[in-house]
Amino acid sequence: MRLSFMLNSVPWFRVHIVILNDPGRILSVHLIHTGLVAGWSASMSIYELIIIDPTDPVYDPLWRQGAYVFPFITRLGVTLSVFGWSTGSSLQQSSHLWTYESVAACHLILSGLCVLASIWHWTFWNLDLFSSTRSRVLALDLVRLFGIHLSLASTLCFGFGLGHLTGFFGPGFWSSDALGIVGTIRYVKPVYSIIGLTPYCYGSIAAHHIVAGLVGISVGLWQTASRPGPSLYSLLGLANIEASLSSSIASVFFAGFITSGLVWYGSLSTGLELFGPTRFEWDTGYFSLNIESRVKSIDGLLQKQAWESVPDKVVLYDYIGNNPAKGGLFRSGPMIKGDGIFQNWLGQASFEVGALPVSVRRMPAFFETFPVVLVDLGGTVRADIPFRRAESRYSLEQTKVIVSFLGGLLTGAEYSNPAIVKSYARKAQFGQIFTFDKKTSSSDGVFRTGLRGWYTFGHISLGLLFFFAHLWHGGRSLFKEIWTGVIVNYETTASVEYGRNEKLGEGATKASAFI
Repeated sequence: MRLSFMLNSVPWFRVHIVILNDPGRILSVHLIHTGLVAGWSASMSIYELIIIDPTDPVYDPLWRQGAYVFPFITRLGVTLSVFGWSTGSSLQQSSHLWTYESVAACHLILSGLCVLASIWHWTFWNLDLFSSTRSRVLALDLVRLFGIHLSLASTLCFGFGLGHLTGFFGPGFWSSDALGIVGTIRYVKPVYSIIGLTPYCYGSIAAHHIVAGLVGISVGLWQTASRPGPSLYSLLGLANIEASLSSSIASVFFAGFITSGLVWYGSLSTGLELFGPTRFEWDTGYFSLNIESRVKSIDGLLQKQAWESVPDKVVLYDYIGNNPAKGGLFRSGPMIKGDGIFQNWLGQASFEVGALPVSVRRMPAFFETFPVVLVDLGGTVRADIPFRRAESRYSLEQTKVIVSFLGGLLTGAEYSNPAIVKSYARKAQFGQIFTFDKKTSSSDGVFRTGLRGWYTFGHISLGLLFFFAHLWHGGRSLFKEIWTGVIVNYETTASVEYGRNEKLGEGATKASAFI
């Protein structure tokens, strides 16, 4: 009895062999996986509907509140809620049929249908549909399977580019300017010229999907209708389902790496209003330089009006707390859990040593603490907050630094008290100076990362896992004859490979031996 148990038991990491050479149950496994993904999407959408406060899209945007799936839903054209609020300026009015709530409901229904379909295909696995037209036995035609998958995926790609993005049969795509000010849903006209290679051409997205879809459909139909020669069939391992698994895993980790790069480094498809600024915009001073150029373009006599005319969104982006690289990955919670909810912009803090204008050296992204140093336009240190006051020569008290504000809540105010000047100098390290509501969000003063950080961390981690799985399964399939010591053909495989002819729950088919 003990021997019988050992022959029929399978270790937990080999449990997937019950679907080997079983087309019906392979389909069932894929359906349950799709159902789990759709169910996760629905549950996350419902959760974010509960926690998100949409009342202030400028000072309290979705990406600071911990939204993860909402930005992806919004960029595809869904901007309305059944509760009357919307995202963006709604220049291109989206259909009232598709709201955040209806998207969540549809994903929930899809999840349930996929689970039911999975149960059905697991139960009724022995379908004539999966029988080979030549041998009339259950078999997986991996070449034709690849062609069918490629054709269906390419049809979806082509339809997304031609119908959804262009507005021919869809809402369009989220588009904005380079500073993330006027973002909303717009129709995207395909651009097939060399201009489409520029980083700021939305038309290249639609054109890419249309062209890639047409090429993929053609190749998929060719793969479905044609058969490779014996040499190519053997060389590519087209009879080995593990080789197909290895190839499919490669496409998944490749997509994961590409999307991670697009989200972390920033791209047209990850707009500032939906995903927030990137760390490199802080490192290069992208928004601070833009604010400075706006102010300098106006007559010096109107500096107060110039600062007041700076868009609130640009001012908001120029703050280190919005930097996804500033918060640690192991600090749970949204960005507002760290510093709170923005209330007011105090204005641009301008420091002076006598008649000499100076500026506070901003804190780099990966520093937790940084010395407060005030430098002039040439980069020479003119004042600081010393660590050892006994040896200080440039302290704010000694250099008599004053601070004044233009634009914002404290516009026109000027302070010379060293304690007040020190306070604003420390805050100026973080960029623009704001007041925060710390009570509502129960903030603790520790910066958090945002959507860009979490998405990149998760997808890079899964991509590496899939990359190693690709190497593992690819090595097993390519060198199977070496590590088994058996020349692989139908007779040898049928005699040694567990589950080759075995169907779970059916006693009529003879089971092969356990390795």
